[in-house]
Amino acid sequence: MNLTRLDEKFRPISDEQVAFLNEVVASKNPDNKVTKVDVTDIYEKEFGNCKNETAYCTPYTLLRLLADLVPNMPDKLLYLDIDMMIADDLNDLYSKDVSNVEFLAVKEKYGCWLIWHDYFNAGMLLFNMKKLTQTHLLEKARELIRTKKMMFADQDAIYRSKTKMKFLPRRYNEQSKFDRKDTLVCHFCKRLLLWPWFKIVNIKQWHIDDVHKYYKCTRFDNDLDEYIKLKDEFEKRKVK
Repeated sequence: MNLTRLDEKFRPISDEQVAFLNEVVASKNPDNKVTKVDVTDIYEKEFGNCKNETAYCTPYTLLRLLADLVPNMPDKLLYLDIDMMIADDLNDLYSKDVSNVEFLAVKEKYGCWLIWHDYFNAGMLLFNMKKLTQTHLLEKARELIRTKKMMFADQDAIYRSKTKMKFLPRRYNEQSKFDRKDTLVCHFCKRLLLWPWFKIVNIKQWHIDDVHKYYKCTRFDNDLDEYIKLKDEFEKRKVK
């Protein structure tokens, strides 16, 4: 999505980046494919200048609420935030049964204590697109985004609009303890650090030195080393 009317940094992924990513994923499995979907027009129609356009995160967090308006989406759709790392075979998550629910999610680490006992983290959502279309889940969530200012806009909107969902164990959206052997999805979201002093940190996986220093996490070092090499290769191609 191009939203440079709000911020010069809010530019969409480029065709050159998509082509490069396609090379990378195809090198792992020739059946893999990256597809670019431009939802700028849909966003402007649904959320342009709305009450939550300047919420706690960028407007890109609202894009998951447009999933039912994008053609050719699969019946089962896995949404993942960008600040996640996958520790094992993702099919373990994608194969979960969603037949009788709108979506599957994991409880929010702090929100289930501070907001509501069944408050979930929307960074990982396994959608049943047929079911949520029937219940108008995302349609109701979009209406809330347009009309009511909310602290955690996208997350609050889905929470308030849900009809039936189911929780998965923490290992499918782990928000703090990355060293558990059974963890599948590690979420590098904001968190509280209590030592050596109390503070809120927002360390992403690409902040590699801080991941080592504060989280003592090294399990993704091979992946992050590859990321750095690929990033350098892409930059060199741009120069040429």
